[in-house]
Amino acid sequence: MAATNLSSTASSGVDELLFRNDSVSLCLLVNRRHRTLRIVDFRAGPTPSKRSFVLSTAKREGVEKIFTLVERDEVPTWTRLGFTREGSIPGFYKRSDAWILGAVVSEMTSRLRASGDGEEGGEGDDVAASPAVLLAERTIARARRLLREAEGRPLPAVKIAPASGVELRRAASAAQRAGRALTGFEPFGRDAVRTGYVLSARGGFTLHAAWEMQSCFGNSFLELLSSPRHESERLATTAAIGALCDRLVEEKAVSTFTFAPADDQELCAALLANGFRRSAVLARHLVVGRARKDAILWAKKLVAPEA
Repeated sequence: MAATNLSSTASSGVDELLFRNDSVSLCLLVNRRHRTLRIVDFRAGPTPSKRSFVLSTAKREGVEKIFTLVERDEVPTWTRLGFTREGSIPGFYKRSDAWILGAVVSEMTSRLRASGDGEEGGEGDDVAASPAVLLAERTIARARRLLREAEGRPLPAVKIAPASGVELRRAASAAQRAGRALTGFEPFGRDAVRTGYVLSARGGFTLHAAWEMQSCFGNSFLELLSSPRHESERLATTAAIGALCDRLVEEKAVSTFTFAPADDQELCAALLANGFRRSAVLARHLVVGRARKDAILWAKKLVAPEA
């Protein structure tokens, strides 16, 4: 077997770990703030050593959640390795979806220990019955009630302006100190190009946001720095999300997706009002303040892909 090659490069709160040998070729993106690890797999196949390396790396790096994005034909590979199919990102590859498979490190370790031989012996559990999904369904039901109660209320006018990387980092640091940050605007993918904005409305409302795009696929990952705390902020956030989606259409994005805490009814209501749909529920995927939370992945198709 060839010698293992492991390297690390830090980039905006995400470390990129590269691992290659005769049977495994991986890139692991470690988000330090959320303590998650995204697996980019360059060599398909349900190799047990692949899972062993990912788990050992996750434990060493203090990661609590591991996940990967794959096309449909690779889903069985990862379920055989003990990952749970948590949902999909519609149109991630322009004309096909990306499926998200994830695992909580402590739970996977316990299952492997109980199996005795280190093999899962079957496919991952069905996400439909998970506590995270039940929480998400309750939150969405409450968010829909908020929308019904606010029906007919006008949205405020919002102004949108570019925000530099320095401004985004400064705003993120302030939100983290206040325990309100949903993100530190860390990259989601490799070699990401991030575009930042600040949105404002009367009454002192300010929201920092950013996206990264993969122009070859037409998808975009949208991040909002903080959640609305009450109705007036929710209405302003609803208007701000609409303005961001309009700008994404101008930038030729075909689709967009974002994460929100699974217990955040105010933000869920703002996303629902803008036509976003729940497409995945990710167990223990976010850290907000000092709390680890389940997350809903919300997605929206912006325009039809070009032929």
